[in-house]
Amino acid sequence: MQAVRIKQPGGPEQLIPVELPVPRPGPGYLLVKVAAAGVNRPDVMQRQGSYPPPPGASELPGLEIAGEVVALGAGAGRFAVGDNVCALVAGGGYAEYCVVHETNALPVPQGLSLLEAAALPETFFTVWVNVFQRGKLQKGDILLVHGGTSGIGTVTIMLAKAFGATVLTTVGSEEKCAAARKLGADHAINYRTGDFVAETARLTDGHGADVIVDLIAGDYVARNYAAAAVDGRIVQIGVQNGPAKELNLMNMLAKRLTHTGSTLRPRPVEDKAAIAADLQLQVWPLLAAGKIRPLIERAFPLRQASDAHALMEGGTHIGKIMLVTDAHAELLAGNS
Repeated sequence: MQAVRIKQPGGPEQLIPVELPVPRPGPGYLLVKVAAAGVNRPDVMQRQGSYPPPPGASELPGLEIAGEVVALGAGAGRFAVGDNVCALVAGGGYAEYCVVHETNALPVPQGLSLLEAAALPETFFTVWVNVFQRGKLQKGDILLVHGGTSGIGTVTIMLAKAFGATVLTTVGSEEKCAAARKLGADHAINYRTGDFVAETARLTDGHGADVIVDLIAGDYVARNYAAAAVDGRIVQIGVQNGPAKELNLMNMLAKRLTHTGSTLRPRPVEDKAAIAADLQLQVWPLLAAGKIRPLIERAFPLRQASDAHALMEGGTHIGKIMLVTDAHAELLAGNS
């Protein structure tokens, strides 16, 4: 099969096409013929050498796929050969075939293409577990999400609005402000021209944000504490700007804040299975009804994974960046 591996830690040029044997599904696993795979920030971190795969996972990058089940491992019975699925994997998505535990796979929602389905698992699992399970977002809450036009950001906006929250977001241009509002954000703050702490206070009449979703860290940590409401919950799902700086914990004490965070990739398949079941029950009906839909910026042929990473690192994208295998080149139409 054709796959893309990391030659050595470094820039996008270190992603190289290779020929590898087709993997075999172990007990409880499915072999999926991949139509499309998502490109995510953890893939970039792995390529740079800062986010190795967990023990036992494929060394190939790629955390989400969609395609056709072509073989079943011993005891696997949740899906049948010929079923179309999307799945969360701990690695191996940048390939024409990928194995996935059957409990971490979900049916392709009605009305979605395989390309759109491949854009779901990593971001929807991540948002659900962090924003709704750990952040305890509820109807009527005020949510502030940083990076609202990223893959995580777009999904956070759509799901938060679907479940009745007021959504504020920070983005880096007026074009992205418009895109975030189009997705459903009530207010978009251009962080290059405005202070999100002051703007959050102004837009919420001094209440602050009940839940803050942050991929940035660095000096954002202390500023998030300032922007949070009393009893606010800050959910850390990335540290793009490194460790917290000049952190004054008095705001945490005075406001009774909860600062939590998590990573998804190292969690056992049983944990991911529980998240998958929750998503199928509460979110998949919204997708099937057309109430929410993943936003895709661009799709690349699998062999051009380096170009996809370069686009992600450039930071100009709005929505998901995807890879498509040669067998499903028709998915590139209108998405390249």
